[in-house]
Amino acid sequence: MILNHPSPDLLELPCVLMRGGTSKAAFFLASDLPADAATRDRLILAAVDGIDRRQIDGIGGATPLTTKVAIISPSQVPGIQIDYLFGQPVIGESRIDYAPTCGNILSAVGPFALEAGLVEAQEGETSVGIRMVNTGALCDALIHTPGGRVAYDGDTAISGVPGTGAPVLLRFRDIAGSTCGALFPTGNRVDTFEGVDATCVDNGMPVVVMSASALGITGYESPAELNANAPLKARLEAIRLVAGQAMGLGDVSAKVVPKMTLVSPASEGGDINTRTFIPKVCHEAIGVLGAVSVATAALTPGSPACLAPPPAPGSHRISVEHPTGEFTVSLILESTGPEPLLRDAALLRTARRLFVGTVSVRRAALLS
Repeated sequence: MILNHPSPDLLELPCVLMRGGTSKAAFFLASDLPADAATRDRLILAAVDGIDRRQIDGIGGATPLTTKVAIISPSQVPGIQIDYLFGQPVIGESRIDYAPTCGNILSAVGPFALEAGLVEAQEGETSVGIRMVNTGALCDALIHTPGGRVAYDGDTAISGVPGTGAPVLLRFRDIAGSTCGALFPTGNRVDTFEGVDATCVDNGMPVVVMSASALGITGYESPAELNANAPLKARLEAIRLVAGQAMGLGDVSAKVVPKMTLVSPASEGGDINTRTFIPKVCHEAIGVLGAVSVATAALTPGSPACLAPPPAPGSHRISVEHPTGEFTVSLILESTGPEPLLRDAALLRTARRLFVGTVSVRRAALLS
């Protein structure tokens, strides 16, 4: 519908809503947003509604998984076509956290860039080189483009998403230590925080991996049960604050990293079972890069997540179970010395465009 008499109270901001993996994000071209970061964030927060937890006056989904932001622009990095800046609006706090990146939303960046004309589609398949601006990590996304057009229909199923879709292959380049500067940011394979053994790992996402039993739970509880467990959440946050300092992240009380993952033996045919807090709410699934870091811990001798028998060098496919399914991560382990040498982290996702148009933003929000 074309508005013949649009209200002067509202500003129309070009926007595309995309599903990437098990998340949803509002996609914006950087060129459509104010250059000043503070003004840009006010505009985005007004679009999603960063004040109300229900986000009733914006397009946010009222959960961290469905309230995300991607800011896209052409990249100046040789061999890379697209810069992807991820933003996590902190619901109810009127701010956007740019510390982490998001691997689920990453899977939608390639299709968005192709449909926006930022990258020329090839016949059959198109590889899009993407820089995750938040961390500097690089990824090659392989998109199905029969006839030079993005295909969304296919037979790939992923846990947490109804139906099937065209696969998006994400192959990461050198993501170890992308946020903290080292695969094991504390310098240890295992640390003890508040009496609990943990492996702190950053293979694309800073994660603190602990045994669920060490926290007094089975690890098979539902997210609702865990979110209602106030003593558990308080203990996890106390550990997170100490671990964040040890990982070189400083005071993490207002940050969404590190993520906290509790592991237990697999129960549905996978390799390891997980419950992940992001960071204070139990995730209904697990993040893409969080799964890569957990899979890395599973290949790390001594870690609470380590698989038995100890892994040997070679290619490993680790099935990470989560509350709504599983996530398979492919890793190549080149050595098992004092610090495992890993390369070629890869995984499959699906993505889809949900709407394209404009989001109506209150002009008054720019003055607040």
